Amino acid sequence: MMLSEAKELIHEVAARTPGVGPLEESLKWGEPSFTPAKRNVGSSVRIAPRANGDLALMFICHTNLVEEFRALYPAALTFEGNRAIVVEAGKPVDAEALSHCIALALTYKLRKRQNSA
Repeated sequence: MMLSEAKELIHEVAARTPGVGPLEESLKWGEPSFTPAKRNVGSSVRIAPRANGDLALMFICHTNLVEEFRALYPAALTFEGNRAIVVEAGKPVDAEALSHCIALALTYKLRKRQNSA
């Protein structure tokens, strides 16, 4: 997966996920980061290209997002600690699983409120 494909996927997931709305794109640590423009909707997704061609989709480590993703897709995706999903260069990616994880991140705060209500 190329950087441009990852950006496109994040925008596509946001567009089809209820409650997310438009995204704000910014640079964090020189890397593209995407957050719902409306506050208190979700958590950011940052794309960190690696020197070897891999891409890491980075998530805020004090959330339980990567733990949640790992429980849902232990064999379908590659994880790095409590921070990232790694998309390995030249290897096929489970687009459905990755899209679901992105949607879960972009709705993190909405889901957290709904679960505590």
